[in-house]
Amino acid sequence: MGTDGSMKVMIAYDGSEDSRRAVKYAGRFLNRADRGVDAVVVTAWESTVHQAARVSAMSGVLGPGSNEPTYLGVEDALHAEAAQTNRTGVDLAREVGMTTRGQLVEITSTVWAAIVAAADTENADVIVTGSRGATGLKALLHSSTSEGVLKHCRRPVLIVPSGCADIVE
Repeated sequence: MGTDGSMKVMIAYDGSEDSRRAVKYAGRFLNRADRGVDAVVVTAWESTVHQAARVSAMSGVLGPGSNEPTYLGVEDALHAEAAQTNRTGVDLAREVGMTTRGQLVEITSTVWAAIVAAADTENADVIVTGSRGATGLKALLHSSTSEGVLKHCRRPVLIVPSGCADIVE
């Protein structure tokens, strides 16, 4: 908690409907008249160099000495897209009454690890994230970011599942 009694909230925002819904629920349940919310909207992004290294490690297609400079233009575009997504999340958090700022975090291993590390750095009181609610084979093949955050962080987590109704203003 801040010295003024405000709660420090980290909101994982990727631009999806699930993350939009999570921001709205955070505004509804965490923002109170007697205690404001100081929110940090975090958007995780992965550089093309890390993407290429991950693909290389998984497939063996790209070997050592791949030409990193060819990725620079694409990397700038990916960073710019992540920054725009983050600005949208910050605007949405402000619309629901939170004092907020944005932050981009670079993914070096997994999305959940980047979110947990950012929450630790910010000393957030709670992490808010949406969940896509994947089931079956898709859930087995793709790890859940919200599940990773929940399992690996040492602070409360508010997960807004995809089945939650949209909040009507």
